[in-house]
Amino acid sequence: MKINIKNIPPVILHLLSWFIIVLIILSTFYNKFNYFPVDDFFYYRLFLNIAIFYLNFSFLVPKLLLHKKIGLYAFVSLAFIVVFIFVYQNILPSIPLMEGFGNHHELLNFEIMRNVIESKKIFLLSLIQGIVIFLLFAISLSIKLSIEWFKNEKIKNLIKTQKIHAELSFLKTQLNPHFLFNTLNSIYSLANKKSDDTTEAIITLSELMRYMIYETNKEFVALQNEIDYIKNFIALQNLRLKDSSGVRFNVRGKLDYNIEPLLLISFIENAFKYGTDYTGKTNITIEIKVEDDILSLKVSNYISLKEKSNLSSGVGIENIKSRLNILYPNSHTLNIEESDKLFKVELLLKLKK
Repeated sequence: MKINIKNIPPVILHLLSWFIIVLIILSTFYNKFNYFPVDDFFYYRLFLNIAIFYLNFSFLVPKLLLHKKIGLYAFVSLAFIVVFIFVYQNILPSIPLMEGFGNHHELLNFEIMRNVIESKKIFLLSLIQGIVIFLLFAISLSIKLSIEWFKNEKIKNLIKTQKIHAELSFLKTQLNPHFLFNTLNSIYSLANKKSDDTTEAIITLSELMRYMIYETNKEFVALQNEIDYIKNFIALQNLRLKDSSGVRFNVRGKLDYNIEPLLLISFIENAFKYGTDYTGKTNITIEIKVEDDILSLKVSNYISLKEKSNLSSGVGIENIKSRLNILYPNSHTLNIEESDKLFKVELLLKLKK
């Protein structure tokens, strides 16, 4: 069973970390002197160091520094460092010590030791103790700020993800009514002509709507399903055309990839919307090719003079640009070319298994 460190309570991680640190200190002491420290003074200092760490970690940094009271934090920290140096120098050494360091050494009374040590050595000892306390403050500060930074980054990423999902949901709700409006217009046109294809068009539309309702709520769908959806859409559009011989659709390559739903349909819908000239003739070429993990979509259509001025303002094209920028910010290339009579779209997209 794999243990996820994120599920371990923080107090357990802290206890485990200090256990390892104390174990390292004792092992280092034993390797140097060949015995473990037995005097109370050693352990009092050790626990005081831990207390200094958590004073800064749990109180000074959260209450002062993280509330942007930088000057007060610096003053209080410096005051505590001075106090702790005084405690080390004048209070801890007077605590009665246990007799003996094993068979190797004898403890000297601290009063005798203080009379022997020169003033320079006392100053040096105070300086070393000050450096140790300062390092404890610096380490606890660094760890606390790192934890807060990761926590804030996690919150930012969560907000960003929620924002993206909200934007995608909005874009999908924009797309579906737009598509449905155009398709119902096509079926209305067939029914108005009393065409025999009306029934088939309604059945095809029901298949399209089933896909849109039950599949597009997923984050990814099979590329094959998306291609089948496009085929049904093209079949439905062909029913309303006077002459569908000018519609060419070709798919090549392996389709065992996943893709975000309704990502390609806007370009194809756009081609059918604007790709019929004033005589009713349609000239649309759609090519989808998958090679390695790159999908290439090429769509070209002649532009109706009647619809030319409205071509760039369609909801679908702007919709798909927004979705591509959100979902594939660094893994897609979109080129759109427009001339007097021809509109071309080429999309390169890195797919996911």
